[in-house]
Amino acid sequence: MIQTAERASSQDMVDNYVYQRCLFAYHEVKSKLNGKVLEIGTGSGLGIEIISNHCDSLLTLDKFYSELDFTKFSNVEFRQLEIPPLRGIESNTYDYVISFQVIEHIENDNAYCAEINRVLKPGGKFILTTPNRLQSLTRNPWHVREYTGQELKELLLTNQFSSVDMLGTFGSEKVNNYIEKNRDSVRRITKWDIFNLQYRLPRKLLQIPYDIMNRLNRKRIASKNNELTSSIRFEDFFVAPHNSNSLDLFFIATK
Repeated sequence: MIQTAERASSQDMVDNYVYQRCLFAYHEVKSKLNGKVLEIGTGSGLGIEIISNHCDSLLTLDKFYSELDFTKFSNVEFRQLEIPPLRGIESNTYDYVISFQVIEHIENDNAYCAEINRVLKPGGKFILTTPNRLQSLTRNPWHVREYTGQELKELLLTNQFSSVDMLGTFGSEKVNNYIEKNRDSVRRITKWDIFNLQYRLPRKLLQIPYDIMNRLNRKRIASKNNELTSSIRFEDFFVAPHNSNSLDLFFIATK
């Protein structure tokens, strides 16, 4: 999984756009955090150093084992756990739960949201990001589902969150230029899918072919647009009120 297109690396320039987009969420959220924080989705651990200094304690969870050395962080604990449920975590415990680019992978998203609500203190906040379905260029078979802003808001309200602040992640002109080149490249690939198999075949059957094509596509864009690809930084993204052009949904739900 670590090598799939779902987990971008800082070591490979072809992943830079995706990596910086993921990195941005941690920089955006760090000033909002305090107290006890739970992170769902450790991934490569790229956000630990960014947010650990902004909270009293941080428990970070992932379904995969992490080789990151957590001993260098005095207030951070890692647990390998596949959720839902949040086994071993008491109710009304956390001031914040953060989860970036995770909910789209969860089979039972209602149980996922209900569990997060359970472990939050009253008034606690759930901050999450997930791709905006309206901006997806093609089907991602690693995702169980993707959401529009309204669909995600309804899911959160259904699971007992009292309010939802609907924000979105947007990009600079540089980011939008990269996205357009990616969009053109994806169109050239998917035009051969004349039977629309990407939507008709079971998603698990498509995961490996998707990863191969995604990797080749990123390499092709990078080879033709090296300066653009390598120059994108997390500062090239920003948060504003959500609309249909949001790259990611950046939602803050209050218990």
